[in-house]
This record gives sequence, structure tokens and C-alpha cells, in this order.
Amino acid sequence: MILAHKGIKINFNASGNGTPLVFLHGFLENSVMWEEIISIFSKTHHCIAIDLLGHGNTQCLGYIHTMEEMALAVKAVLEHLDITKANFIGHSMGGYVALAFIDLFPGIVSGLVLLNSTSLADTNERKLNRERAINVVKKNPNAYTSMAIANLFAEKNRSQYIKEIDIIKNHASKTPLQGIISALEGMKIRKDRSATLYNFNAPKIIFAGEQDPVLAYSQNLKESKQLKTDLISFDGGHMTYIENKEELISELKKFLT
Repeated sequence: MILAHKGIKINFNASGNGTPLVFLHGFLENSVMWEEIISIFSKTHHCIAIDLLGHGNTQCLGYIHTMEEMALAVKAVLEHLDITKANFIGHSMGGYVALAFIDLFPGIVSGLVLLNSTSLADTNERKLNRERAINVVKKNPNAYTSMAIANLFAEKNRSQYIKEIDIIKNHASKTPLQGIISALEGMKIRKDRSATLYNFNAPKIIFAGEQDPVLAYSQNLKESKQLKTDLISFDGGHMTYIENKEELISELKKFLT
């Protein structure tokens, strides 16, 4: 489905009936990543999967897609669907957007799953890495997306998921140059939202990969303890929804019950 928003088109899918469940994908991904999970949860929930700005079939809005601007696009979809309360599941960048949404629209989010994500801002080193990535993308976007996707999986799993990696690479390669750069710029300047997570007075949980090459598992553990947020760990990398699909579905069912 397509929605007009600030002069651009936002793409989203909605299926099922019941308590609303909003799915937000990560960087270089799109709403397609949730298809298998939604096929299960749409039997009990109203599932909404949104292509974030500059990803999938949603158009770009500017040179920098801040997490707040992405959250506003999500709000536009929920208003269109007349949804005033929903559980949010955010993978990686999608988690950053979910936390920005909570800041902007307190009271709408009734439950939060941070999947391979964090409430913390980028470190100085991480910001420099994003700057380097922007320079690489400008010279050779396909080489960058190909390398970036493979590096999201735990090293031990990369040969096992060659087919899945190729599919994700294909989707990522269709992300426009502006969409890639705008998201990198937005993630680089995003706020520390540890206080947002700490003060979020509703069910919340972190799902973390013990061998995540992007987010240090030790960081997620520390974050969980300091911010009083439960954590479930998986024996995999940054792509838990692929590397640990069955376990993830099982834990999501428990959380949403």
C-alpha cells in the first residue's frame, strides 16, 4: 500500500486482525524481511510493516534522514490506519526509529522489542566508520552493500546462509544512493536514548546476538542491566531473524502473550 507524506510516497503492508504490531526494518533492508514472521503473527495480530525513508519502495525525503523524520513517517502510516496503540519491533536501525517514536509520541507504543539494536548513540569511532562508509558508497555503492550485508552475520554462519545473504544483497542493491547516505547520516547523529528506554513504562526487551559483529554483545548486556530491560541472547550475529529464526519466533510469542 502507498501513502502520500510530505510530497513523497511511503510504502507499507498491513495484514491480520487483533492488537497492532509494527515492524521496522534495519539499514539496507525493507519490509520484505518480515514476511515469514508476519505470516505467523498476522493470525493473531494486525501486522504493519513499513518501508522506512529511502528504503524499499519508500522515497527519499532529504539528504539526512534523521530517526525523528523516519518516526514521523511511521506516525503518518499509523494515523492512516487509525491506530492509536501498538507494539513495536525494530531491527537495528528500526529500533532507533522506534525509540525516536516513543520520544515524539509517548503513550502510543504499548510494547517494545529492540532486535539487534541499542538505545545508545554512536561512539566517536562508530561515527568515523559511518563517514568512511559514506565515502565508499559514493564511489561504489554496490561493492559497499555487498560487503556490508555479509558482515552482518556471525562469521561461523556466513557459509551456511549464502542463499539468504544473496537475497538480502539483491534487495540492498536496489536501495538508492541517496537513501543509503541519508540513513548513514541520520544514524550518525542520532541521540542517546538510554533514558527513553529506561523510563519506558511498558513491556520491553532486547534480543541480542552473542556473536553480533555490529553491536558488541557485552554492550547489550551492560545496557540491559543499567536500563532495567530484559535481554534474551541468541547464538548468532546481527541477523537473528535469519540465524535464529525459530528461537526468535518462540521468544516473540512469549513476549506478546
